[in-house]
Amino acid sequence: MSENEFDILDELYFVTSYPDLKSTLSLSDEEICAALQSLIRKGYVKILYPDQDTEHAYVEADFGRQCREYYFLATKAGLMVHNSL
Repeated sequence: MSENEFDILDELYFVTSYPDLKSTLSLSDEEICAALQSLIRKGYVKILYPDQDTEHAYVEADFGRQCREYYFLATKAGLMVHNSL
């Protein structure tokens, strides 16, 4: 797991909007979206959209342009990996 991925998981113990995530991390939009995409592919983060309670399927073709509109939450698997490092 990269340092960026670890730092992002650290912020996703609770549902977090992209703007809130961006404001707490010293990373560019490209770095955040790339790390989120990697974490989602591994099953460590899930997408919530259009609100904080509705799980949204990951669609690779849409993710890049919609990344900033989503809410994110670490999955149980993501929390387990994060806590074991």
